[in-house]
Amino acid sequence: MNLINDPWLPFRRHDGGVEYGPPTAVANPEFVDLALPRADFQGSAWQFLIGLLQTASAPGSRKQWLQMWMEPSSTDDLQARFAPYAGTFELFGDGPRFMQDLDPMEQAKTAPAAGLLIEAPGEQGLKQNTDHFVKRGVGEEMCPRCAGLALLTMQLTGPAGGTGYRVGLRGGGPLTTLVLPHDKEASLWHKLLLNLLSRDRFTYPDPQPDDGHIFPWLVPTRTSEKGSPTLTTTPDDMHPLHVYWAMPNRFRLEVEDETCECRVCGRHDERRVRSMRVTNYGYNYDGSWIQPLTPFRFDPKKSDPPLSQKGQPGGIGYRHWESLVLKDEKDQGNLPAQVVQDYLTTKADTLRFASDTTTVSRQARLWVFGYDLKQNKPRGWYSTEMPLVAVDEEHRDRMLHWVRQLSDAAEKAAWQTRSAVKAAWFNRPGDAKGDFTFVDQRVWEATTGAFYGCLKDMPAELPRRAGLPPQIAQRWQQALRDQAMHTFDDLALSGETEAADLKRVIAARGKLRGWLFKGKEMKNLRQAAEQEEAA
Repeated sequence: MNLINDPWLPFRRHDGGVEYGPPTAVANPEFVDLALPRADFQGSAWQFLIGLLQTASAPGSRKQWLQMWMEPSSTDDLQARFAPYAGTFELFGDGPRFMQDLDPMEQAKTAPAAGLLIEAPGEQGLKQNTDHFVKRGVGEEMCPRCAGLALLTMQLTGPAGGTGYRVGLRGGGPLTTLVLPHDKEASLWHKLLLNLLSRDRFTYPDPQPDDGHIFPWLVPTRTSEKGSPTLTTTPDDMHPLHVYWAMPNRFRLEVEDETCECRVCGRHDERRVRSMRVTNYGYNYDGSWIQPLTPFRFDPKKSDPPLSQKGQPGGIGYRHWESLVLKDEKDQGNLPAQVVQDYLTTKADTLRFASDTTTVSRQARLWVFGYDLKQNKPRGWYSTEMPLVAVDEEHRDRMLHWVRQLSDAAEKAAWQTRSAVKAAWFNRPGDAKGDFTFVDQRVWEATTGAFYGCLKDMPAELPRRAGLPPQIAQRWQQALRDQAMHTFDDLALSGETEAADLKRVIAARGKLRGWLFKGKEMKNLRQAAEQEEAA
């Protein structure tokens, strides 16, 4: 199966129908999205297409990028650009195989191909019958398309896997953030294009289809056993485009010429994949790797390499918006994904030259997705969208300050609500055992719409003062009061408590209400709301 020429990707049309095609089909204006059978496959396939376009068809400059936006490439044009890479993207065969070790690994152990699915139970789970929630048999038999996607997803996710099994270039379970147009029915071409970097923004030598420094499966693996001269692989060892095609794990899929009813997508195929060969000590990535689709964070007080942001328990919400969107190298060490920074600093301004893209340039969307992993065990998959508001560079520090004011007030309101609920439930709330952060989560979730409403209504040209705009401060103050009290009232008399004590509940409610009117953060919001608009 060839991942350049064969119609292996399902594309969703404007009318909702699904049609299979090769990667060149992204040029079809009728296609608005992919339609993979799993959410993690969907995210991986998007990254595959972005990486392929960045490698084979990247614009040379901002001007060329705008031309590609205004005059999309044709299928024939993309075919001409992708054709030299066809031999590099074979999934099976005697030569190099996509995302697989060049060595046939005939002496390596054989494992079920289902192990490529992140949530599949491991060998110990199967032996001990602990696969209560994720049942065995998922992925037991896969079609070549799903096997290739599972392989790609595993290499991109890079979970820890035991001694000598390396994590991915971005660490295990990185978040991915992609920029999307405001219009959800915009063509897939325009959606992908927002995540391409022009060569004057992301500089690198011209790529060659047979370059093993880009595509690691074309050359013998840089093994990382103890004492090896290739113990680690740093950015200096590879081509900059390697970040899209990193291969931390050593696999070889075993394909059988037997008919298959795929256990993942349900489609019939004439070939099937049920097993693979696996060995350890693959690429051991180290150093300051920066992947353009992932947000990073570093400690401004130290010289350590930045670390990718990961999925965390509780999901991804507006409390993470600042770190995913607003660069802050001085205090928090937040480095949004390069594609996000490029949109905010370059593409949004570029698109203002196109008369029909005003909304896109001012309010795009940010798609955030990734696994929450604890070592190699998935605790959840998160996928969410957030507004992505473009602000002129001279105003970005002020926007960062304002967003931090909103987030700090919400964080304190959530904490105060949790404390009040515990005080209502228990005689000695400080001694109460258990995890009560679900209360905080209720407040965060309940105020999500209000936060994004405030964000969208931030003035395009921010006034030159530190305080929040009065209308934003007033709206946020009211939202926090309403939702904190609603959450308290909903929880205070529910659940199993030591003994429902109305006096205790009333006292806790009064204390919470007092903070919501007189607490430091709420007082700051009230003062900002009372300011008169600058002339």
